[in-house]
Amino acid sequence: MRIKTFILTGLGFSFLGLGAVGLLLPIWPTTPFVLISFACFSSAPHIRSRIMRISFFREYIDNYSSGTGLSHKTIWISIIWLWGMLILSMFMMHTLWLTILLILIGFTVTVHILMIGKARKNRNVL
Repeated sequence: MRIKTFILTGLGFSFLGLGAVGLLLPIWPTTPFVLISFACFSSAPHIRSRIMRISFFREYIDNYSSGTGLSHKTIWISIIWLWGMLILSMFMMHTLWLTILLILIGFTVTVHILMIGKARKNRNVL
């Protein structure tokens, strides 16, 4: 039983780190990694409670478990950050096909952000 807790805690920190990468990379999914890490910490309640003290991660977990969606502020910050980094990448690359690819990725991720930002009914999963 102790080994299972150790492995799950290690996986939890790994997934939490991958979720934190989403702060810097606009096309990296943050929410799934944070939720998976939170589930991994189910065998370590003291770590789980510490994660909930970090406002960035708490917002994702609370909004997902209550089904309220993301706040408008979080949605707009995510979209502005996404497009800012994509436009910067487009200017740095100077390649037409890559610019077109980044625009397609940007529109797809924008739609995804807007969809996960909406409130959902009966999503008490965690």
